[in-house]
Amino acid sequence: MGAYVDIHGHPTWLHDPGGSGETVLLLHGGLSCSDELLAALEAPLAADYRVVAFDRRGHGYTSDSHEPFHYAAMAAEVTGVIEHLGGPVHLVGWSDGGIAALLASRERPDLVTRQVLIGANFHHDGIEWGVDLGEDSTIGQATARAYAERSPDGPEHLPVVTAKFDTMARSEPTLTVEDLHGVTTPTLVLAGDDDMVRLDHTAALYQALPAAQLAVVPGASHAVPVEKPALVAGLIRDFLGGPVPPLTALPVRRARCAH
Repeated sequence: MGAYVDIHGHPTWLHDPGGSGETVLLLHGGLSCSDELLAALEAPLAADYRVVAFDRRGHGYTSDSHEPFHYAAMAAEVTGVIEHLGGPVHLVGWSDGGIAALLASRERPDLVTRQVLIGANFHHDGIEWGVDLGEDSTIGQATARAYAERSPDGPEHLPVVTAKFDTMARSEPTLTVEDLHGVTTPTLVLAGDDDMVRLDHTAALYQALPAAQLAVVPGASHAVPVEKPALVAGLIRDFLGGPVPPLTALPVRRARCAH
């Protein structure tokens, strides 16, 4: 169901099966592609939502450009796709996709109804680089296979993409807690309990967003949507379909925010 569409002058692979429900736009992680999130989340969400996904520049079926990677540019791709779809939409962003979602909702809140940020950091110092992502690692080899199967640029271009990703991820994003106070989009912050994004950083993201909910999934890592797809999909469905703010018996933080 994928086809290329023009987003800011660049042919961009878009998966859009149609449907009459509200649109959920899935945003894949860095060095990944939409197929990974679609395999995990499309089926359990598609009963009630139009589930759409796209591959960012240099990822999946979308070719790279000569420009370096920047999260602001990724967020612009997101808003471009939303405008193409006739937005607004719900965003579900994983890792780099979560960062792009956060920036897009900050710049264009009119285009984002609700958002789910999975394993997302608001500052680059929130990452704990303790996982082996090298080309000889299990993850590195899986990334290389997936890239070779999809990329119009060919497998030999992967080192270029990897270098651009590494430069970006070690220097961006650079949001502050004060910046986050202005993001009013209802947000579910979700992470594994053993995530690359430090737990204190995830908690700071949740606490800084004025309309946020928090879910920490036990027994999961940064790959939580593929490790626990049914649980993650259930949390997403509950969040997207529930009241904002949520109705709880003993509110503390939300009671303070209401005054």
